[in-house]
Amino acid sequence: MADRSAMPRWTRGAALASLLFLPACARGQATGSALVPRRADTALLRHTLDSLADAHQGVVGYSITDLDTGDTLSRRGDETFPTASLIKVPILVTLYDLVAKHQISLDDPLTLLDIDKVPGSGSLQFMHDGAIITVHDAAWLMTTESDNTATNLLLDRIIIRRVWAKMESLGLQHTKVHSKTFLRISSVAMDSSEKYGLGVSTPNEMAHLFVLLARGQAVNPAADSAMLDILEHNVDNTLLQRELDGVRAAHKTGAVDDARTECSLFYLRTRVVACVFTKANQDQRWILDSEPQVMMGRMGAVIARAFGLPDSASVAGP
Repeated sequence: MADRSAMPRWTRGAALASLLFLPACARGQATGSALVPRRADTALLRHTLDSLADAHQGVVGYSITDLDTGDTLSRRGDETFPTASLIKVPILVTLYDLVAKHQISLDDPLTLLDIDKVPGSGSLQFMHDGAIITVHDAAWLMTTESDNTATNLLLDRIIIRRVWAKMESLGLQHTKVHSKTFLRISSVAMDSSEKYGLGVSTPNEMAHLFVLLARGQAVNPAADSAMLDILEHNVDNTLLQRELDGVRAAHKTGAVDDARTECSLFYLRTRVVACVFTKANQDQRWILDSEPQVMMGRMGAVIARAFGLPDSASVAGP
């Protein structure tokens, strides 16, 4: 059993937690801003998003929840999609759940060996053999730069099936991580792994997970606040964030050749969770202006405008 050395880190975030989980209007008053909640025209928003999805050369699903009004809308919301690296958010939630149960400490050391290093995103693959990081370091790297090696180090400690169990306890029956990254041989569900890759979920389930994080109900308010802070430091702003400037968001992206995904908690005139999943994309280029990335950027801009930009924010384009 891990010691409780991780707890002071959460204690330092308690003040942030108390602010994060207030309604948007209360947060605006607390910070002295003139943030006025805005209710979106969901019929118009649905029409615009569906027009973008219909024009896309691939399959698009989305799920959107206004946390402060309860308004929701979705397209293919209960359909399963590959998550790519978006599945790292359920891994993060499971980690913090185990920390809350004192089974793991965020300060536990992890030793990086050559055999642990895998390609793709992340910087740990370039570090020297024998480097020592903490569990918190690995969680930060996994989330902010989608570090695949850090993800595998954490999965070795967590155990893949524990992620399944945690998601099922939250009512997310279709949200599964299959294997370690770039190690299909480690899959615990080979057929699903062959079909979906690293992980699988639905737009509605992943959106619900972000709603729980926003409400402090995924693990507990302090832990959820800490996770949202990590998610706010995500360095990938090429999808839903693409056309936005000055918009605060806690988000995670995912990308493989034929799929792009992102879930984001936007702090607009109201708090909005928006998840967009794509699969079977015809344009599989790894360039900034590939069709799925441009389409998702336009969706992010449409969503931000619909729910109202903060005064300090802007959207590129018309």
